[in-house]
Amino acid sequence: MTQATPPELTEEDFSVLDDILDDLRTRDSEVPQWEFCEGFMAALICCRRLILPSEYLPLLLGNGDDAQASDAAFADAGQFETFMNLWMRRWNEVAAALNADVDSLEDDAAYHPEVMDIRGAVAALPPDERDAVPQDQLPAFGQVWAVGFMFAVENWPQDWEAPRDPEAAQWLNDALEAILTMTEDDTDEPTLSVFDDDGPPTLSVARLNAFGAAIWAVYDLRELWRTLGPRVAQARKTGEPGRNDLCYCGSGKKYKRCHGAN
Repeated sequence: MTQATPPELTEEDFSVLDDILDDLRTRDSEVPQWEFCEGFMAALICCRRLILPSEYLPLLLGNGDDAQASDAAFADAGQFETFMNLWMRRWNEVAAALNADVDSLEDDAAYHPEVMDIRGAVAALPPDERDAVPQDQLPAFGQVWAVGFMFAVENWPQDWEAPRDPEAAQWLNDALEAILTMTEDDTDEPTLSVFDDDGPPTLSVARLNAFGAAIWAVYDLRELWRTLGPRVAQARKTGEPGRNDLCYCGSGKKYKRCHGAN
């Protein structure tokens, strides 16, 4: 018998995740919004090395060395279990989408990041409420997602080092550049509304195209690391000093300048 695939997360499920993050934020103001978590998760899934929750949760949720026991952590074991259940379901959804053979981002099987159009939401508010929101502090479409992605890249630099092969290194650089572009503001004239055809325009054509390029970049990164495989630690003979260690003969020279020169 095959195990049934868990249903995709619903709007209600994402609301539960938002509520948990809101609660965590009452104890630690640095806990991010879900869109940031979504980008962070995508980077972890694309990473060359499998990074376990015990390593990434403290960084993501700002809870020190133990995400479940910290004073700024989950309210109780039940809240932690709920979060992890939803987190892993979303993880599996994203991984399945990035493993899928898709030709278009319009494909239902393609990766569709859970992002918000904050500027659109604010623009749709009644005038008095809208005017109370600082417009210059609103993130551009997809910006928080991209910042979350790059946050993971920057915190595990050894796992994102460029491969020696020049073509693969260029592949990596181009993909990261596409995502890095999304961390910047959308300063072009807004002419599109993302989720509501009748809503006020809140992003530019260039931004929408950049968002599509960033998603394809995630696919490229996933394929790149799957092709190269995990990093292999360089091994040396047991008992042999490193090239910059002092030579075992007592000459006071580095090993590479002495007995290691041959």
